[in-house]
Amino acid sequence: MSTSATFDLTGRVALVTGGNGGIGRGIALGLAEAGAAVAIFGRNKEKNARVLAELKATGVPAMAIAVDVTNRAALEPGFRQVEAELGPVDILVNNAGIVALSGGVLQESPESWDSVIETQLNAVFLLSKIAGQSMAARKRGKIINIGSMYSYFGSGLVPSYSAAKGAIIQLTKSMAIELAPHGIQVNALAPGWIETDMTAAVRGEELKAMGDAILARTPAGRWGLPEELAGPAVFLASSASDFVTGETIRVDGGYAIC
Repeated sequence: MSTSATFDLTGRVALVTGGNGGIGRGIALGLAEAGAAVAIFGRNKEKNARVLAELKATGVPAMAIAVDVTNRAALEPGFRQVEAELGPVDILVNNAGIVALSGGVLQESPESWDSVIETQLNAVFLLSKIAGQSMAARKRGKIINIGSMYSYFGSGLVPSYSAAKGAIIQLTKSMAIELAPHGIQVNALAPGWIETDMTAAVRGEELKAMGDAILARTPAGRWGLPEELAGPAVFLASSASDFVTGETIRVDGGYAIC
């Protein structure tokens, strides 16, 4: 098989949660450009419609469903809708996420903690369980989880986010062990500091000192772009990664090595 064919996703179906903006949008478009039919879950219908138009412009079948991943009752119906319209899901990207800039455990409310953990961790478990059962029946599948630099480093500002992202890496390894006999690979991407709505505060004047420190520590000397996650995601979604599982690939401009 040629190298280009190895990365070809034609005939595959992908589901990207939080696919209507930021990193999720970048990955969704990258998978579509590689030939996959793509569905996105997102809470904002207007943003869903914009990204759906971009996905369809690539020429692949696509759909967008208004799903809040913290609504547990909506996950399986949403997943079944994707499979009914596009076909069995081959690729699941667990990207949906929020952050609570609480300032630490002494300031963070239990409600805020629960909201972040439900979005960043519990939804990943629940949707991976649904997708994994479907994939296991066909002995093929790719699950890609989204970690963070805070999968490795602690943060006094966002403890719930750090806790969830650290857990994502261990969940990735655990699922990889369990699902490998079923022909399913489970890996993660750990973005560095990327230009998204979530990092807007750190790139603004209020937290300028923090933003300057981030750039000073990043060998690439700049913020990453959401579309720079697309290539690694396509690799993990394709047959090129059939013997890769339980791994986390950092996409951080070198931040973690300094």
